[in-house]
Amino acid sequence: MPKISLDMPQELADDLKLHVGDDKKFVSLADAVRTACRKMLDQLDTIDLRHGRRTIK
Repeated sequence: MPKISLDMPQELADDLKLHVGDDKKFVSLADAVRTACRKMLDQLDTIDLRHGRRTIK
């Protein structure tokens, strides 16, 4: 799996960390970022389908 590096505002990182850890939604900050990216890509696919820019595979 490729590793990436990114800059993120501290407030955003702090907000994400509230949801990371034992008994929380995400097991790690990386898991939270991956999940957010997947959800965003799904939403973009839906928008593209709606506007005829993409067809169902």
